Amino acid sequence: MGERIFIKGNEAIAKAAVLAGCDAFFGYPITPSSEIPETLAIEYEKGNLPIFLQTESEIAAINMVMGVASCGGRAMTASSSPGISLKQEGISYLVGMELPAVIVNVNRGGPGLGNIGPEQSDYNQATKTVGHGSGHMVVLAPNSVQEMAEFTMEAFNIADRYRNPVMILTDGYLGQMKEDIVFPEPRVEHYDKSGWATTGAKGREPHIISSIRLSHDELEEHVSKTLKPKFDLMEKKEVRYEEHLTEDAEILLIAFGTPSRVVRDAIERARAKGVKAGLLRPQTLWPFPKERLRQLGERVQAMICVELNLGQMVDDVRLAVSGSCPVELLNRVGGNLPSEVEVIQKIVEVANRLGVTR
Repeated sequence: MGERIFIKGNEAIAKAAVLAGCDAFFGYPITPSSEIPETLAIEYEKGNLPIFLQTESEIAAINMVMGVASCGGRAMTASSSPGISLKQEGISYLVGMELPAVIVNVNRGGPGLGNIGPEQSDYNQATKTVGHGSGHMVVLAPNSVQEMAEFTMEAFNIADRYRNPVMILTDGYLGQMKEDIVFPEPRVEHYDKSGWATTGAKGREPHIISSIRLSHDELEEHVSKTLKPKFDLMEKKEVRYEEHLTEDAEILLIAFGTPSRVVRDAIERARAKGVKAGLLRPQTLWPFPKERLRQLGERVQAMICVELNLGQMVDDVRLAVSGSCPVELLNRVGGNLPSEVEVIQKIVEVANRLGVTR
């Protein structure tokens, strides 16, 4: 602890999971996430990870995660976009069964097999669908290797806190990027799982964990009276975001993950050109910082979303500000990243149109 090391993002996730007390990892290698299972296989050989298995498929991996989680263990899986699609049914089961787990998605280009370049095209899949049925999970969005480690360690605590899966949504750049980081001291929250974990009856009534409820009323009771209050509490307690130069901003940019790094530098240069630009970076994509965006929308002249997709988060931003200011989109796809010059040009263009250039 405390030693600064030069490490790749995917490797940081894997080592942070071990520090967080991960009991089991199940996964199937897929670029650009493959260093996660590779690193954890080494940690398993060293005796630092109790269970590691390269499964025969992504579907098998998420179901094995379900098995360990149902016994009260800390389980994780990791994949990239097509693999996460295969896990969607299992993720929905985890929500319905109220089982904690950590799922990492190193987002790659799509649709289809696409390529291994970075995208943020899985935003809607992570924040809206969570598989089939009515469900949510906290979605953490790091923008540095340091946060890849920190958010992974916190993800296990959040999952246990709510008995619900948590996703870390990152991208191909961050997964492959190397930076100097310091692993934080583990802060493992311990929760009593004896009231629900299927660890053997041992003289007590057996625990039954299931996502099937054939009675309409029983399912409605579970979703409305058990799951929804939990989702509401997540929305109240787990919203996380970072602001930069928002105090006097007239043009507010919203970006997460890798694009937020470009945007942060661009707004500094935009200010040198006379445009008061600022950044709000969501660190949780769900729950989304909609209340803070609503507040900022009442005093800025415009917002610009910078995304690696055709425009997904921009819809949530528009809903949050509810027409109080115009919201525009700057986007790239296919594994491409907007350059700092492109971002500055967009800021100046919007500022000139609105007449807020100094």
